Amino acid sequence: MALPLPVKRWMKRIAIATIALLLFVASLIGYAWWYYHPTYSRVDGIVYGTRHGRELTMDVFKPSKPNGLGVAFMVSGGWKSKKSGETEPWILAPLLRRGYTVFAVCHVSQPDALIPEIIDDVNRGVRFIKYHADEYGIDPDQLGVTGGSAGGHLSLMLATRGSEGPSDSKDPIDRMSSSVKATAIFYPVTDLLDLKGSTEDLGDGGPPKSFVKAFGDAATDMDAWKAVGKECSPIYYVDEKLPPILIYHGDADTLVPLDQSLRFQQVAQKANRNVKVVVHRGGSHGWATMFLDIISFANWFDQHLQVKR
Repeated sequence: MALPLPVKRWMKRIAIATIALLLFVASLIGYAWWYYHPTYSRVDGIVYGTRHGRELTMDVFKPSKPNGLGVAFMVSGGWKSKKSGETEPWILAPLLRRGYTVFAVCHVSQPDALIPEIIDDVNRGVRFIKYHADEYGIDPDQLGVTGGSAGGHLSLMLATRGSEGPSDSKDPIDRMSSSVKATAIFYPVTDLLDLKGSTEDLGDGGPPKSFVKAFGDAATDMDAWKAVGKECSPIYYVDEKLPPILIYHGDADTLVPLDQSLRFQQVAQKANRNVKVVVHRGGSHGWATMFLDIISFANWFDQHLQVKR
């Protein structure tokens, strides 16, 4: 039995709409694949120092159309670092698409290296990048930094405590500045002396319970810990030199509570510094769409980094 003409017309329209939708979805998937597979050159395993007899390395990603600016990526989670060559380039795609040369800075993982040592080592990494800025085709005075969790903490340590190296150092790299010009990060710990709300908080003002070994002997002596914990907490070193900082943080994060970023922002506001906190509703310590947020990081660097030479 033949279908009525109106039914045939509706079926044809539905078929056309379905095909159009499938083509649209296929186009989106194709575009996403293209976007997150930028053209770049890569050099892995560049040695920038040593720690306990082990090499400190970084991987350098140079986009096909560099813009003369660089971003240091702190490769760290739980203050444990990936090995050279393990950084996935698609994570960096929004930065590479904008022309940023990205330096994936690795370190010796805790507890083989203590967290204060790791902080010293990433400072060394930034100094190395700046010392070789001409080779990499970037402006050493316009360096951004990014990372997440421990990588965010290390980024803030650079933002708050990055400084000129000792002028009398025999190594010219160590005489360079480790300061950064702009920061964009995910859920950093900012105050190790006040971890309220964290699953790592024992309620005694001591170190995070899963990271006692990572802070060495000082973590088991409360007086010593107060000094070390403060030294490693960015919130206590906010001053008029603080660069613009963008923080993405989930409000359901129980490992590093949102309070850590909000209190850091409050301290920065009192110093009239630019710290923006974007709250990811329902986000815990990471969420599925973080790779999209890196586009906002690229926008932040576009806004606050400029080639000046």
